Amino acid sequence: MINGIKKFSVLIDGHKTSVSLEPIFWYKLKEIAEKENTKVSNLISNIDQNSRGNLSSAIRVFVVRQLCD
Repeated sequence: MINGIKKFSVLIDGHKTSVSLEPIFWYKLKEIAEKENTKVSNLISNIDQNSRGNLSSAIRVFVVRQLCD
């Protein structure tokens, strides 16, 4: 689960975009989405709206912050 980067296409505000993350971040992002009763794409859209710069990095920061809470 730790090795490599996995690339997925997600729909953000009606636009398809690719996001590359390590599998552990995808796994945790899915867990967070389930806990919040939402879709991963909705989480990613919210992260994108509240961040500047690289989306993959913003997702990693979001996941780590969620784990620290």
